[in-house]
Amino acid sequence: MVQYTLAQSPEVILTVAGKDSAKAREKAMDQLIELMETGQLPTDLSDGFSPQQFIEVKESVPLNPAAEDSINQAVQVLSNLATLKLKVQSSRSEALEIRGQIDKLFTDEEVTEDEVNTLKEGFKVLKTFAQANLRYREAREQAEEARTILDQALKSDSGSASSGRSSK
Repeated sequence: MVQYTLAQSPEVILTVAGKDSAKAREKAMDQLIELMETGQLPTDLSDGFSPQQFIEVKESVPLNPAAEDSINQAVQVLSNLATLKLKVQSSRSEALEIRGQIDKLFTDEEVTEDEVNTLKEGFKVLKTFAQANLRYREAREQAEEARTILDQALKSDSGSASSGRSSK
């Protein structure tokens, strides 16, 4: 069965046996003419209409609510991963620079009060980076499952979605 509608009257559905073809469109045209002759067509087609102007109505398969929820959750997990990755990247170089200065505290080399104050301020950056990095690594583990869920949802009947994965 194939169904057609009109751009001018999407509420009108014409159902014809078979697949979309020139013959099926001609049968739908016969139904359309019959509707026009009986006055049941709410649209005026005085400018003309051809079978090629029919719009095929594809049945939409409703998503399983659990599948839809898992897709939404997977997207949220991946969005969180992206945010954490940006946060880690933006603070990494400053944190590593501060980490290098910490070694001065373990030597016999003298440090100035300004260097210690700079280090103390840097500890905040270091703490923020370390926490974000830990959250990023945890989120990355969760995101593997989310990526798998989305890959399955993106598979088509004729093949599968390419995943473009890289291992680091």
